[in-house]
Amino acid sequence: MTPDPHGTEPLDTGLLAPGRAGSPAEAATGDTAFLRAMLDAEAALTRAQAAVGQAPAEAADAVTAAADASRFDARDLALRARTGGNPVIPLVADLTAAVPEEWRAYVHRGATSQDIMDTATMLVARRTLDPILDDLGRAQRALGALAAAHRDTVMPGRTLTQHAVPTTFGLKAAGWRSLILDARDRLHAVRDSLPAQLGGAAGTLAAFTGYARGADADAERLVTAYAHETGLAVPLLPWHTLRTPVADLAGALAFTAGALGRTAADVLTLSRTEIAELSEAAGGGSSAMPHKANPVRATLIASAARRAPHLAAVLHASMAAEDERPAGAWHAEWEPLRDLLRLVGGAARDTAELAEGLRVRADVMREHLGLTGGLLLSERLSVALAEALGRARAKELVAELAARSRSEGRALADLLGEVPELKDLALDDLTDPARSTGSAGALTDRALERP
Repeated sequence: MTPDPHGTEPLDTGLLAPGRAGSPAEAATGDTAFLRAMLDAEAALTRAQAAVGQAPAEAADAVTAAADASRFDARDLALRARTGGNPVIPLVADLTAAVPEEWRAYVHRGATSQDIMDTATMLVARRTLDPILDDLGRAQRALGALAAAHRDTVMPGRTLTQHAVPTTFGLKAAGWRSLILDARDRLHAVRDSLPAQLGGAAGTLAAFTGYARGADADAERLVTAYAHETGLAVPLLPWHTLRTPVADLAGALAFTAGALGRTAADVLTLSRTEIAELSEAAGGGSSAMPHKANPVRATLIASAARRAPHLAAVLHASMAAEDERPAGAWHAEWEPLRDLLRLVGGAARDTAELAEGLRVRADVMREHLGLTGGLLLSERLSVALAEALGRARAKELVAELAARSRSEGRALADLLGEVPELKDLALDDLTDPARSTGSAGALTDRALERP
């Protein structure tokens, strides 16, 4: 069955986007949410004009009452938006018709479509960032608890895919948490700085100044009043072609996706069948292999992290905007910004669920410390033996014994015990991975002090 393009059947149910399906970010960025934000921006403008004496209070009340999203058809607006290139134009026509005739002249008075669209976009972004920040809070608390519980849980540290030296799972989890806190701080800063947009046709506030009968101060007061009515920050200048707010938002969101992707990458590696040091609380099934428990949360997070930078790139590219209001640059922002908010919102939710249910196999981690026969302690041995044998001899000896360990299949500790030069050393301490984690515990404690 071919859907009727004029019908009410949902065009995007999230079928191909399980990462954001059902998330708070999905609801906060839907067409209805954008419609509501545009109406909020329009109503706020009339209220602001009333607050500075440019419109009657009755007009503000009438426009605010009419700006009810349930009274408007988002699909119809979308189809009619093709004529003027943005949905504000048909929305203004419908909103004007919904307002009592005596107050219709105060709908959208002095504004341009981009004023409303930009303000609405900032409203949607702010409303979406709140649940994202809540989920980041859940994730960092869960990771903090894991880091504290596994402060001294020893595991192989891996570099370039290979066992390197011992580390602790506590330090790894503390690192994940640190990145999430970095993302939280960036999103907080961006959220609190998202500005309203009001400049009129060419960013000069000329129409508003005219309505204020030449009082420039009133036009500036109007911008402040408008920002207050929307709950957004007061802009220094109209930013029709000064896209810092969008670029900053894009950068913070892309950073957040990458920070969450860092956790997912580790979980995906460490939950492999042949490693199995971690597992998700409830793995996903397979359509063909009943035995599988796939790391689905981590998979969805990793997917978001791969897509986010490219969406952010579109938003950064839109900064190269010509004239006082550009053709195509701000239009190009709408869909990638929504997709970016949705991706990060879904990933934040999935990371919280992942962290809250992550299963740590400390016994497997400990077992894997022996896979190299003690070779992952070679760095520590080189340092420790240098005091007894000199640096050159220590390095030479450890290299020789490491080669023999690999060729003969014998543990490095056994070979060390056969070296006469080392008979007086406490080799048990030197070959115990739990005593070779350096400052991992102290670093974990330090990281967890960060609120």
